[in-house]
Amino acid sequence: MSAATTAIDHRHAMYPTPAFESKICPPAALAERIRVLPRPLVFTNGCFDILHRGHVTYLAQARALGAAMVVALNSDDSVRRQGKGADRPINALADRLAVMASLASVDLVTWFDEDTPIARILECTPDVLVKGGDWPPERIVGAPETLAQGGSVHSIPFEHQRSTTTLLEKIRRL
Repeated sequence: MSAATTAIDHRHAMYPTPAFESKICPPAALAERIRVLPRPLVFTNGCFDILHRGHVTYLAQARALGAAMVVALNSDDSVRRQGKGADRPINALADRLAVMASLASVDLVTWFDEDTPIARILECTPDVLVKGGDWPPERIVGAPETLAQGGSVHSIPFEHQRSTTTLLEKIRRL
């Protein structure tokens, strides 16, 4: 082994895996992992393809509604089925999970491959179900189930008018 290889290996060992990676939770482990989270538990979901100010503001506001928050991301196939464009998602699921997990407002991040997050919502039984202001509460997936178990449903108005689609259009014009 060369001295250069040893130096490279040694430097890598000095930098452990970031702690936020432990917030990434496979769906199969979700029920077990949420048991240790404090209540009230907030749940939200989305693609979160290219994180922007609107996203992080919304996530911080959602998290403020409870003691812990779970975010479920659409898988890459689930994003593609939404018709957002042939090139979406821009960032693969693993990258979107890592970026989401790095946020202080997020306690746990998981994913779903279906068209809706209903399975994750039923597994979490959130006390607070949240979506952005473009979703009227009565159209939020999981609203009836959350309300039936005594929870609340919120549609948080957009404070910053941003969208990944608009951002991508701007980039493409450059």
